Parts: sequence; structure tokens; C-alpha cells
Amino acid sequence: MKHDRIDRGSLDYSLYRHGKSQTRFRGPRPDLRRSYCAFLGGTETFGKYIPFPFTQHLQRRLHMPCANFSVINAGVDFYLNDPSVLMATTEAKVTVIGIMGAQNLSNRFYKVHPRRNDRFIAPSKILQTLYKEVDFTDIHFTGHLLQKLAEKNPIRFDIVVEELKIAWIARMTSLLGRIKGKTVLLWAADHPPADSLGLAAVDGMGPDPMFVDQAMVDAISPMATEVVECVVDRRAHDAAAKGMVYSMDEAGTARLMPGPEIHQAVTDKLGPVLERMV
Repeated sequence: MKHDRIDRGSLDYSLYRHGKSQTRFRGPRPDLRRSYCAFLGGTETFGKYIPFPFTQHLQRRLHMPCANFSVINAGVDFYLNDPSVLMATTEAKVTVIGIMGAQNLSNRFYKVHPRRNDRFIAPSKILQTLYKEVDFTDIHFTGHLLQKLAEKNPIRFDIVVEELKIAWIARMTSLLGRIKGKTVLLWAADHPPADSLGLAAVDGMGPDPMFVDQAMVDAISPMATEVVECVVDRRAHDAAAKGMVYSMDEAGTARLMPGPEIHQAVTDKLGPVLERMV
């Protein structure tokens, strides 16, 4: 459903703070005094433009609070830099980690903002040497940075991608090691991990979760209690906007986001696993 003006309050877009964290998370605010499940992830888990994301469907199914600690455009660095959220996972019955892309994390080539991980802060000396012809002064986002590097020299760009993969595995290993309770790794996309770097690219950079392949998932899977893979037919993704709520100027962005049908598919796949674990 499209609207020129949105009453976000009626769509349950309430946000809440947790502990000392300065980040606002998507509501409704859960009652953490009861047994609960915690959810970490990026834009897909947050459920942008979705009135009821899969976290809320699961809350009804499990009859327990599902704390949605996901953040739009978050990378692994966000959670490693937020002790308040990590503390919340310690108290959770189960923590579900939606697999995030490898582009929004600091690495040997560039630094990202510690909380707004899609923000490019600065290139390293190594990247400046590798791409001497690139002017980094007008680049503010990781997507713009990587697109420019790929266009300038695809061969050198492969070196950057390999570094992102290595950094992602190290950071995900660290995150899983810091969560003391049961964990579920969730792959939710329109392709399996083995095909994640195929030709069906978005803006030439590959589909989300960006740059993550099967070998990377396999490297971290032994540290998780469970791994759940939910692959949704691309046709469902293309029809997703039917149940989404957005303004007219957000239509282009909304079409790239997982819609209600995909969130329902994740609920159906993840629900039985969580029921068994809690």
C-alpha cells in the first residue's frame, strides 16, 4: 500500500532505547523482565516499510517478547561496539543473528563509522596506495566507495573484496564468541550462499548480504547453535511492495527491500527452530 503521507505511529514504528545505548531500535518496546529472544541484524531484520516484520510474527507464535535490536544498514561492527546490546543477548533465551553483508565494517582498507556502519570515514594508507587515482574526499558512504573502486579497477577491487571477507569472518567469530547463550545464524535472501556472488548483481556490487558466500558461512557456523537458511523465490521479492507502506518518493528503495511475503517465509522457517530451542 502506498501513501503520500504516512502515520508512522499507526504502523507501529515506535522506537525504544535500551540501557545506556544511544541507538533507537524499532518497537514495540519489549518487556525484558520476562524470558525473551533477541534479534540482531541489518535492514532486512529491522523490517523497513513493513508494518509487522518477522520478529513480531514470531513474538505472537512463541508467546514471548522478541527484542528487535536490528539497525538499518548495520554491519557486524555495530554490535561489537555496543556493550548494552551484547549484555541483552546474555539474558536472552536465544539470540538470532541475521547475516549481514561484509561491506559495512572497518578493515585494512577503510574505516566506517562505529555506529552508522554504512558511513565511510576514511581510507587507509594501503587503499590510497592501491588506488592512487581515486579522490576520496567526496565519498561518504561505503556503497559509493566500493562502486567507485570496482569501476576504476576490477582486478584491484578483488583484493579489497578478499580483505572484506577476511574481516567479516574475524568479526563474526568475535561476535559469536561474545554471545554466551544459544545462537541462530539466519540466512534470509533470494539466493543460497553459494550463489551470493553470482551475476544477479544489485548496482553491480552483488546481492545482499553483500560479498558473503558459502565458505564464509561455513567458517562461522560451528560457533552457532543452529543455522537456518531461508531462500525466498525472487518472484515473491518482486511482488513484495504490495504489502509495504512507503511514501511515493521511497518507492524505488522500497522495491529493493524484503516485503511481507518474505517476512512470513522467515517466520515459517525460523518458528519451529525457536520453539524447539526455547
